[in-house]
Amino acid sequence: MHVLIVDDSRAMRSILSHILRQLGLEVSEAANGREALDRLQELDQVQLALVDWNMPHMNGLEFVRQVRADSRFDDLRLMMVTTETEASQLVTALEAGANEYVMKPFTKDVVQEKLKLMGLLCDVTVSNA
Repeated sequence: MHVLIVDDSRAMRSILSHILRQLGLEVSEAANGREALDRLQELDQVQLALVDWNMPHMNGLEFVRQVRADSRFDDLRLMMVTTETEASQLVTALEAGANEYVMKPFTKDVVQEKLKLMGLLCDVTVSNA
């Protein structure tokens, strides 16, 4: 499975990439929503995007809305991974088209569990490497 990580923090992209690669997933990265839309056009078969909310140029919520407005991406799963902890923010993201929502800071287990909930990951043991 191919995953696109969309976050303006290089460190956060690195952390998420490490977790996802441990799970055997292919990873690409983008630093904001605009770049992520470009990457979706370039890449083949992206099944999931992990999206930060607060980014320059195009924030995560705008990205989710843009993706959901384009029928080419109907099958793309979207998971917000953000510091936004207000219940209203969660509702807003889900109403915009996000499939799941993870609050930072998170653990590897939380990410893995969300992927399972979305039907994107079977029960596997993750190494700590």
